[in-house]
Amino acid sequence: MDRLDKEILRLLQDDATLSVNDIAERIGLSTTPCWRRIQNLEKQGVIKKRVALLDAEKLNLGMTVFVQIKAVSYTHLTLPTTPYV
Repeated sequence: MDRLDKEILRLLQDDATLSVNDIAERIGLSTTPCWRRIQNLEKQGVIKKRVALLDAEKLNLGMTVFVQIKAVSYTHLTLPTTPYV
């Protein structure tokens, strides 16, 4: 992976909607070699997928919390009762 590949990755991480032409112009390549580099990065698994980051607040989703508890052993007497929020 050379400097151009790293620059392509940086640009795509910042904005995955950029066209190949836009990326090529920004890194100083023509469109076809830039497209081939992106295809190779995808084939190598460096680029797994392109996603959209959603705004949870605008979607009225509130807060999401993930909790993991590991216990050697427990009974209903050892676990504290916590009201759901």
